[in-house]
Amino acid sequence: MDWFSRSKNAVGLDIGSSHVKVLELFQTKAKNYRLGNFGMVRLPPEAIVDGAVMNASVIVDAIRELIQRHRIKTRDVIASVAGHSVIIKRINLPVMTPDELEESIQWEAEQYIPFDVNDVNIDVQILDEAGDEAGQMEVLLVAARKELVNEYVSLIHEAGLTPAIIDVDAFAIENAFELNYDVPDDTIALVNIGSGSVNINVIRRGVTAFTRDLGMGGRQVTEEIQRALNISFEEAENMKVGGDERDADAVVPEEIEGVIRTVSESIATEVHRSLDFYLSTAAGDRLSRIYLSGGGAHTPGLGQAISRLANAPIEVMDPFRNIEIDERSFNPRFLQDVASQACVAVGLALRVPGDK
Repeated sequence: MDWFSRSKNAVGLDIGSSHVKVLELFQTKAKNYRLGNFGMVRLPPEAIVDGAVMNASVIVDAIRELIQRHRIKTRDVIASVAGHSVIIKRINLPVMTPDELEESIQWEAEQYIPFDVNDVNIDVQILDEAGDEAGQMEVLLVAARKELVNEYVSLIHEAGLTPAIIDVDAFAIENAFELNYDVPDDTIALVNIGSGSVNINVIRRGVTAFTRDLGMGGRQVTEEIQRALNISFEEAENMKVGGDERDADAVVPEEIEGVIRTVSESIATEVHRSLDFYLSTAAGDRLSRIYLSGGGAHTPGLGQAISRLANAPIEVMDPFRNIEIDERSFNPRFLQDVASQACVAVGLALRVPGDK
């Protein structure tokens, strides 16, 4: 969604619960994309909690560090928001022109969002301009609380940068998917498992049909390991992603596996409930495939649990699949290891200020 507009080039800035990431793409003469810059900095556990900024100075310092370290000259950035303060709905309205929709959307949206319409930024996209026989057209409505948007805008300004667009995580991942995969004619689900939240975007015939954000994620696995073993958050995070090779006898591997398995089943159950809710409202529709992204995509057993419950094959999304990579500038092994975490940043970097 486009709540600001600036010049033609911008940097993707993904401010997540566990990391800040910057990513810059350049178009080649053949109209392909080449990776220009990519970097990420870990945030302390309490910098962002439930989507709310708790430690602005740490986040601003992380952004500045990345911009300086990677010598990024572009000042315009594209960031995104997610969570319960963001509402995405497909609605039906009487057929009207884009200008008429722009004028009427404030009061039209009032009945669809659970916030005061004066407290949100609103954007719309007409999905079916021709409309149906009843004179109704389908519209994608997006609303985000101004308080949340302003929080992220403030971080960007403090870092000495300019917000070109504030997008939505689910749409950024969809952009990255469309660049790297053939969009099928059937129904797929893009499930982004971040540290603090899970974003679900069901796409039917190339168009968003259903979205939902869940207030759980990879951090929940880390916290449960931390609680079970009485260790620090950092130690628990290390255990989650592969164990502590320096002291292999310090913990019982089965105990870690049991914690991860329990939390993974819990997350998978909630994802399945959301997907099942959509399918129950879309008669005859079924999921042909689920694509995972985010840092939690490689959590042991999570993908298998989602696949089993949703009865659909799972694939971890690769946002660099169709992007040219100069191996003299980027370590291919590093990009492979963090690819699932870069999906939002890639999708943001694909945006051109002023587009829809």
